[in-house]
Amino acid sequence: MSSDPPPPPPKVTRHVQPLGPRVLVRVIKDPDRLDSGLFLPEGAKENARQALLGEVVEVARTMPKVAYEFGPDDDDHDDDDGAGFGANVSGIPLGAKVLFGKARGLAVPWDDSLRVVDVRYLLAIVDEIPEDEIQ
Repeated sequence: MSSDPPPPPPKVTRHVQPLGPRVLVRVIKDPDRLDSGLFLPEGAKENARQALLGEVVEVARTMPKVAYEFGPDDDDHDDDDGAGFGANVSGIPLGAKVLFGKARGLAVPWDDSLRVVDVRYLLAIVDEIPEDEIQ
């Protein structure tokens, strides 16, 4: 009988696909958390009505296109149409920096920096412009 430990479970990667008019946002800086990762207690918080800055890392999409197998006689298909992501239905560009209310959105259980936010709770899209480009 071998005393080898059981093999570790396989690592998984999770992909969160928002449904409906929602986006997945990674909080860039949370004012309730220190740089060390510690959360501030309730008494030390300055203002509960603060906005958080986040980056949209995934958006709600239509159903993805399905790659169909066409025979050699089928001329009514386009070679560019294949399996892939559907169209963005959230109206918010992927990668956009956004402001949203601190109390809005649902935290993802395995990553505290991710929030699923309804687009109606997004306050603004933030454009970052280098100072040398401002006239």
